[in-house]
Amino acid sequence: MKNKNSNHLKFFLLIWVFFGNIYSPFAQQRNEELPNVVLLLGDDHGWDETGYNGHPYLKTPVLDELAEVGIRMNRFYSASPVCSPTRGSILTGRHPNRYGTFTPGFSIRPEEISIARLMQAKGYATAHFGKWHLGPVKAESPTNPGAMGFDEWLSHDNFFELNPYLSRNGADPELFEGESSEILVREAMTFIEKAKAAGKPFFVVIWYGSPHEPYSGLPEDLALYSNLPETFGNRQVQLTSNETGMPVKRLQREVLQERFAEITAMDRSIGELRNYLKTKELKSNTLLWYFGDNGTPQEANATVPFREQKGSIYEGGIRVPSVLEWPDGLPTALQSNVNMNSADVFPTLAFLIGEPLPKRPIDGINLLPFLSGEKLERPSPMLFWNGSPRNLPLKELKAYLDPKLQEGTSPMVKLMNGKATRDFRNYIQTDIIPTDFHGDRAIINNQYKLVLTENKAGETQFELFDLLQDPAETKDLKELYPELTKEMSNQLRIWQESVLNSLLGNDYKKNK
Repeated sequence: MKNKNSNHLKFFLLIWVFFGNIYSPFAQQRNEELPNVVLLLGDDHGWDETGYNGHPYLKTPVLDELAEVGIRMNRFYSASPVCSPTRGSILTGRHPNRYGTFTPGFSIRPEEISIARLMQAKGYATAHFGKWHLGPVKAESPTNPGAMGFDEWLSHDNFFELNPYLSRNGADPELFEGESSEILVREAMTFIEKAKAAGKPFFVVIWYGSPHEPYSGLPEDLALYSNLPETFGNRQVQLTSNETGMPVKRLQREVLQERFAEITAMDRSIGELRNYLKTKELKSNTLLWYFGDNGTPQEANATVPFREQKGSIYEGGIRVPSVLEWPDGLPTALQSNVNMNSADVFPTLAFLIGEPLPKRPIDGINLLPFLSGEKLERPSPMLFWNGSPRNLPLKELKAYLDPKLQEGTSPMVKLMNGKATRDFRNYIQTDIIPTDFHGDRAIINNQYKLVLTENKAGETQFELFDLLQDPAETKDLKELYPELTKEMSNQLRIWQESVLNSLLGNDYKKNK
């Protein structure tokens, strides 16, 4: 088995080298002028919630235009069905279970190498704006944006609404009055202006607080959705009250009015940024990339065409909208049906700026040959896993970082145990036991998806779907294709072994 795995690895490395050597337009672009890069991330923005994906009521004219004139990725996935792990995958190109960022509230580890560090070393001015959620953003945190390679940051530990509290470069949070998406873009434009004056390319990351609940919108945005049909969203849903910070049940249609207002404001802010880049003659050589961090949440699930929602390994939890624009480098509009995911950001940008990948397992791939339409099938499967720390009492789990350093400071509406702030955690793991392989997990090749789950008795259940014919995952094909089921299951298991090896910290030892 080890020899077979080694051969597979050599094969994929040869593919990577082949792409790197033949893809001369991007090599030429790197040599002439480094492109600016702007990454935009919606918080809980599901695949169905864009006009270009056919939403019956939601207005997203800017994203719709990007989908028309740029690259529209129809089969783009978040690395996780929840937010913090996906954010880790964007920065590292690695599955978040490798470094213990299992779910919201788990920090990244300081030893991880972020794409911001690579950009910084290449001479980029780097900045983060908005939701961080990979550890506290305070100055003393070893996992704040600065520690991960951002020169400047105006960030929040978690999510936020109108009039957010944000920390500038680790200082105490301060109140910023206004619509949060517009605030972030305004701050980003100020940073870009400084980078431009200094003659530096810029790497700007804007992680929106929208459209995560609880919802709030400007009057003019709310008015756009004041006449949603009475038959739409006609059920009670639970979410956070803006008044009390506690759970409340409300009519979904009223909730969606507020959520859609947030999405429209976020969409408008993207348009403001694009207009600024055009005015400053920066648009042509700026790669601007937007996608969501996980699927649509339960209280907003009204138009999801896939199975389940946020938190699930099924398509409704991990399929997200994604559009990209880069006039100089990718001038031809394209709709791509290639499988792509958030872990691909790191290797794509690393290749773009001519930086080698770190000497540790990287789960993403360079997407540039696919974004141009030169290649039409992903060379290796995508893998997903809702892992978790070992099921032991907390006192038996040893903290990876000093708990004091993991205490958050950014106020938010939603209370937890009476607190308006959030703390983080990460644990040391020193061995592997059979149950460490449990947790909902999946492997997706160019046509089929295998899903593994455990029932209450701890028995593993298998489901196989043809995503090309059945994207809603309604028909289980494992009985029809037992050999394919076995083959994909074995691939998934081998990958899990690699992930758990990383979780033990062995990747960091190799790089000392």
